[in-house]
Amino acid sequence: MDLTTGNVECAKAPIGVFDSGIGGLTVAREIMRQIPNESIVYFGDTARLPYGSKSKETVTRYSRQIVRFLKTHHVKTIVAACNTVSAYALEMLEQESDIPVIGVVKPGAKVAAATTRNKKIGVIATEATIGSGIYNRYIEELNHGVTIWEKACPLFVPLVEEGLLEDPVTDEIARRYLTELIDLDIDTLILGCTHYPLIRSTLGRIMGEGVTLVNPAYETARELKEMLAEKGLLNTEEPKLGSNRYQFYVSDTTEKFIRFANSIIKYGILSARQVNIEEY
Repeated sequence: MDLTTGNVECAKAPIGVFDSGIGGLTVAREIMRQIPNESIVYFGDTARLPYGSKSKETVTRYSRQIVRFLKTHHVKTIVAACNTVSAYALEMLEQESDIPVIGVVKPGAKVAAATTRNKKIGVIATEATIGSGIYNRYIEELNHGVTIWEKACPLFVPLVEEGLLEDPVTDEIARRYLTELIDLDIDTLILGCTHYPLIRSTLGRIMGEGVTLVNPAYETARELKEMLAEKGLLNTEEPKLGSNRYQFYVSDTTEKFIRFANSIIKYGILSARQVNIEEY
């Protein structure tokens, strides 16, 4: 797609959003809220999740396939709504793509660096994101002298995927993960996986009122809106009544995805289609 002119037809094109599963729906939800005129094509790689325990090479290969799939829908930009993809593959995707690609790490890092008062920031994320050190690098560039503590919380993703958002098991696991961060007196905590905002109330209760929780999903939607406006790609036309603005695709069976998506997005996700992503 030629986006150099920023013309009206380009602006009407959809936004591509992808994640390893349902976590990226938190980003899609924020896009729906903050940029309501936009259309979305969402892909959840439910057959191959989680990404957080996979190698950089594997995550990169998966990401390339998904981008190729999204481009068949003539999207005007792509949001890698996954911290692991943002850590492992975003730079490659940006270099290879002829349309803008943004991730979820930089927006969250910017807000955390600007928010902290005592220069003590915590990051919770998947093992891959923590191992990449990407949040450390971004935050230190933005706010020198900050101390950053990172904690891998691998069990949060399967708990969220199983719908155990407010469950004693999730509460107990969260307390075990977060105790050491509480003892370190951090005042800002980045929810460094797009699944984690779905248990935000639990995390906030455990961390206490003195800790600001940074939701990269919210910040990514803000940054996306600014980027689209700068490039003349913001859709200013209100959608027509009954238009099919949100399309959802998955790489495994659709029933569980649809059920969960409808529980967190109140826009009536009536269907999702399964595709063989290995063909792309």
